[in-house]
Amino acid sequence: MSKRVISLIFIAAIVIAGITQKDLLLDIVNEGGTYSVLISMLLVSICVFVPIIPFPVLAGLIGGIFGAGQGVLITLGGSMIGTMLFFYIARYGFKEWAQAKIAHHPQVKEYEEKLNKNAFLAILLVRVVPIVPSPVVNVVCGLSRVNGLVFFIASTIGKVPNILLLSFAGASFSENKWFSFGLYGFYVLIIMIVNYVIVSRKMNKEANQEAGVNITPK
Repeated sequence: MSKRVISLIFIAAIVIAGITQKDLLLDIVNEGGTYSVLISMLLVSICVFVPIIPFPVLAGLIGGIFGAGQGVLITLGGSMIGTMLFFYIARYGFKEWAQAKIAHHPQVKEYEEKLNKNAFLAILLVRVVPIVPSPVVNVVCGLSRVNGLVFFIASTIGKVPNILLLSFAGASFSENKWFSFGLYGFYVLIIMIVNYVIVSRKMNKEANQEAGVNITPK
């Protein structure tokens, strides 16, 4: 059986389990206790592949049940388990097929080359400021020459601020709902501003390059 078929079966099993058992898993999480810790990590790992529950909601829920400190460890642990599985499935299950597709998109290849030059910083930045969807980061890094340990460390460090904020907001929700909403809203606002600045700079750079080409003597 080929690696691609095994990977497809594995992903399908995760998706089916997540969709069909979501309510049961959430009930176990809400009960608290040792089993709920393991199930919480499993649920977060599943959401890396398929967002059966919005990540901010799930991270906040776990933070509300277990507290901010333990909630961060549980959510981060589950997220990294799912992330590393995603990374290695992309690397060993679909590498040849995906690389053939990427060959038709020069911009993706250009990003991959930049990633290979300074992988740690590139991964860290897109984790701290999620301007690129997490699944895209996992796939592109899996298809690149990025070392698995570098990917793991950069992703772990980069995920901490977001998870910490969501866990703290969830832990504070029962006492002060408006504070929790405001805290998360402030975080979203910061992300939107950073995205706007990055996009604006890119557009200005492209406009300047085009202007330079247009005024070049023929």
